[in-house]
Amino acid sequence: MLTLVAVILGLVGFIWLFSYVIPVGLWLSALASGVKVGIGTLIGMRFRRVPPAEIVRPMIKSHKAGVKLGIDRLEAHYLAGGNVDRVVDALIAAERADIDLTFERTAAIDLAGRDVLEAVQMSVNPKVIQTPMVTAVAMDGIQVQANARVTVRANIDQLVGGAGEETILARVGEGIVTTVGSSDAHTKVLENPDSISKTVLEKGLDSGTAFEILSIDIADVDVGKNIGAQLQTDQAEADKEIAQAKAEERRAMAVAQEQEMKAEVQEKRAKVVEAEAEVPLAISQALREGKMGVMDYLNYQNIKADTEMRNSISGEEEDVTVDDEE
Repeated sequence: MLTLVAVILGLVGFIWLFSYVIPVGLWLSALASGVKVGIGTLIGMRFRRVPPAEIVRPMIKSHKAGVKLGIDRLEAHYLAGGNVDRVVDALIAAERADIDLTFERTAAIDLAGRDVLEAVQMSVNPKVIQTPMVTAVAMDGIQVQANARVTVRANIDQLVGGAGEETILARVGEGIVTTVGSSDAHTKVLENPDSISKTVLEKGLDSGTAFEILSIDIADVDVGKNIGAQLQTDQAEADKEIAQAKAEERRAMAVAQEQEMKAEVQEKRAKVVEAEAEVPLAISQALREGKMGVMDYLNYQNIKADTEMRNSISGEEEDVTVDDEE
């Protein structure tokens, strides 16, 4: 029994290995479809680590669709990292849509990372791209918000090296900002929004991109803030703050000058007090030297007392200094 089981398992394994190395079923399918593929070619694919089904089935599909493709080119594209099935589907779609598309260009587009089938479908059925809300300011200072729908068609010739949807959106947004900004008043934009699409469309925004712009339609236009008034308000507030700062600077300078004047007054008063302190000494010196008599001194005292009385009656607080007379 063990020998019989081993023989059966060995036979099953041999059949599986034989069918894996020599895909007879796939060869029969290709033969029935009119595609000539040799058994040696299929075995060689196994040794080159190329799944035969990934090559033969797309080749059968292309043959039935009337697109003649060589098995070597398909295998080379697979080994280069391309998607053979997607390339064949794109060639069939291009053939049905009467689009001039060669295998070499299709393979290059696929290897560049583009979805070539989607590009062919977009060439037949254009795609609508919705732009985000674009904010611009007219010359009267009123903010205008607009978004647009851009209808694009894939440009097969520019798919390799051409810019993508982000560039289209950026250019359309730039065109909207330029058009609104050059308008004299925001009311003109609201009255005639198609002027934006006409102006933007005339700029040739699809240059250097992988798309061809068919139309630009303004979907929505709204009025935003009064940016001009807001800027004037901000400017006035800034001017007010500058004026207040300058006034505070002048006030500080005036206070400083006042303090300097007070210090100078105190200095003068100190000199007056110092001079008054020297008067008795001068009188004593004059009396000793005989330059001043006793009657002169008494007369000086009477004048001083009379002056103090007059100041007391008049309510003056400041001292009056009487010049000495010989």
